[in-house]
Amino acid sequence: MAKRVVSLLFFSLWICCGVIFTVTPMQSATKMPAFKLEEVATGKKIDSTMFAGKSLLVTFFASWCPPCIQEIPTLIKLQKEYGAKQFSVIGLSVDSEKQVVRDLVSERSINYPVMMADNAITVSFGGVYGVPTSFLVNNKGTVVKRYTGYVPQAVLMRDLEQIID
Repeated sequence: MAKRVVSLLFFSLWICCGVIFTVTPMQSATKMPAFKLEEVATGKKIDSTMFAGKSLLVTFFASWCPPCIQEIPTLIKLQKEYGAKQFSVIGLSVDSEKQVVRDLVSERSINYPVMMADNAITVSFGGVYGVPTSFLVNNKGTVVKRYTGYVPQAVLMRDLEQIID
């Protein structure tokens, strides 16, 4: 019985917090899903077509997820270092309270667009079952990798260098 409880607890941690880091190369050319969402800090409508021609790191996160919060400094750094090279991080929060996310953006000085993910966007990305979950998208709009869990900065930088022109 104790083994079963420990297994269930571990699985719950993995689902809720993306404790295990995995990289999944996309097997076939998968286009990034289109979206129109409101940016939490400004209220401005963000349309995915605004990122045409850019490489992207689309990350699903939650304010209550420790690995997600741990990734924020890396994502800020990537935006600073690669933003001039036609790259952007896009944050999609799975939180239910927009004000909590707005406060997080302000407190952490997040320098990339952050929007509230709805059910349609999580489904269109193939299902997001734990956070953080991130998708690397090349400048042609094709999802080339899926990361589940916290991703070390070195891995993200290596993968970005391979797709940024």
